[in-house]
Amino acid sequence: MLVLSRKKNESIVINNEITIVVVEIRGDKVRLGVEAPKEVPVHRREVYDAIKRGELEQRHEAGGPAAEA
Repeated sequence: MLVLSRKKNESIVINNEITIVVVEIRGDKVRLGVEAPKEVPVHRREVYDAIKRGELEQRHEAGGPAAEA
């Protein structure tokens, strides 16, 4: 894992097409802005995990292989 320090309004760039910007820092919360192409899905981790669980359940109900997410 790469760990970076950034201040408000500073950013990082991933693969020349995704930019993460520190929008606001308030107490122990950091607001981030994500600029990415429309075809690149961007989710909070808990939402991503719920999507993967739903996909796994759908495969299981359809009788398909129950691969780990």
